[in-house]
Amino acid sequence: MPLLEETTLPQEHPPTLPVVIIGNGPSGICLSYLLSGHKPYLDTATVHPNPILYRKLQESKQLSITEQDLEYLSEGLEGRSRNPVAVLFDTLLHPNADFGYEFPPVLQWKRDKQQHVPHLVLGRATPGGAWHAMEGSMLTISLGIWMELPGVNYRDLTNGKRRDVTSDRATPEEISSYYRNYVKLKGLQNNFVDNTYVTSVQKLCRGQEGEGLENRHTDQGDGGVGDGGNQGFEGNGVDKGGGGTLWEVRGYQQVQSDTHVPFSLFAENIVLATGASDSPVHLGAEGEDLPFVFRSISDLGLAISRRKLDMNSDPVLIVGAGLSAADAVLCACGSNIRVLHVFRKSVDNPDLIFKQLPKTLYPEYHKVYNMMSSQTYTNVAPSSASDRPQAVSIASSVCAKMCPKPQFATGNMAGTASVSLFPVYTSFPEHGVVSFQSDMTCLLQGNDSLKAFKISMALVLIGTNPNLFFLKGNGQYLGQDPTKPISCTQNPIDVHPYTYECANEPGLFAMGPLVGDNFVRFLKGGALGIASCLLKRLKKKEKLISNGGNNFI
Repeated sequence: MPLLEETTLPQEHPPTLPVVIIGNGPSGICLSYLLSGHKPYLDTATVHPNPILYRKLQESKQLSITEQDLEYLSEGLEGRSRNPVAVLFDTLLHPNADFGYEFPPVLQWKRDKQQHVPHLVLGRATPGGAWHAMEGSMLTISLGIWMELPGVNYRDLTNGKRRDVTSDRATPEEISSYYRNYVKLKGLQNNFVDNTYVTSVQKLCRGQEGEGLENRHTDQGDGGVGDGGNQGFEGNGVDKGGGGTLWEVRGYQQVQSDTHVPFSLFAENIVLATGASDSPVHLGAEGEDLPFVFRSISDLGLAISRRKLDMNSDPVLIVGAGLSAADAVLCACGSNIRVLHVFRKSVDNPDLIFKQLPKTLYPEYHKVYNMMSSQTYTNVAPSSASDRPQAVSIASSVCAKMCPKPQFATGNMAGTASVSLFPVYTSFPEHGVVSFQSDMTCLLQGNDSLKAFKISMALVLIGTNPNLFFLKGNGQYLGQDPTKPISCTQNPIDVHPYTYECANEPGLFAMGPLVGDNFVRFLKGGALGIASCLLKRLKKKEKLISNGGNNFI
């Protein structure tokens, strides 16, 4: 990647690449593998358990999957992704996985160096993305083999480790190591530039033949397409005729702890693979910015390791009903730290993630769900009045006393007697946080009451949103609902179902959580769709690269 001096503007000969990928997590890694000339073919020694799909695959078995009609292959398939190519690629790599089978992939990989597409993958750390920042002791929600990328068996890099007969889940530490090693094993290092921060992505419009290149800048400090003045670009290796668009990517690389070196480059296509972990979702409650309110389970682990919390501390308030909140509950209760668990949904809500997880594979999460159901504030059956978490009406005063140790429930839920789980835990279903107070109290709103509790810290774990600040309007115009911010669950980026190209922005692609694929199993489908689209376009334009490598770093 060309690096510029601090005072240098990107005017002289920035390079032009066919593809720039922003994000070096599993999405970006998988796409880099496919763009590096690795092509999937039907392995004729295997048989897919879906007879209709298998018949379709045999019709064009001499062609790679990227050269075939993905819409035709995807037709009729069902799976746990809204994106049809994601379901297709998953069933090719993990046939009938949702039925508990572990059939081998029906694909074999061949490399064609003549089909290498020069590209760069820009990431803020080493390859692996957000996995490097996750807790190393928790187990992934997905099986280890579902986290693997094409061409490298996950178990081969983890010494074939299996924790027990029914579970083959991994720790984030193992997965981040796998992704880092994957890039080296597949020889992709030259495609990756680590420690890079993209600050602006702007659209450059090619003029009509003979008019040169126009740079339509945005408002000050805002990326994306704008209506500013035109500026010609000469001698940069860009084809000046024929219409079309280019993208200018600006940012900086952190080469030392305190040294930022700017860079600038052009790209014919941009792929957004930034994931969803940039911006934690806020409650919008009063006092949410107080110093005892945190948004990461690592803050809880740090407080425990530094012995700022113990069994005699005021309770920890955990807000959220997802897996991160469940991990925090397990972490706190495992250290005998009292927990008040607040979430807006009812325990019977079918959208709760716990209802979608098999008990045999995820016993710890079902343990948390059992506590959420049975150890509720209203169901607590204390041995004495002082054993119940104490709350006072707001008409009196805010409770400043330590919350006494809660007891586990002994009632019946859904016909099944509850069992002793963590007696230091109490749940508050269908509750929300009204406010946090500087005296370390929180105010909770139930269906018909307000409750206040003294706490030692609060963890707000209600999800994260992507941060696309480098695009015009934070990329909001790319969403399925352009009037709302991009959300991986509520408002993903609107893309073509088989190419992953943004519906509102040709030449801009998105994949992974940005389009609703939050599991590695399915985000690989984005790589297949994008690679297939780009290879077909470049071949049509007779622009396929034959040197098998990049010359831009």
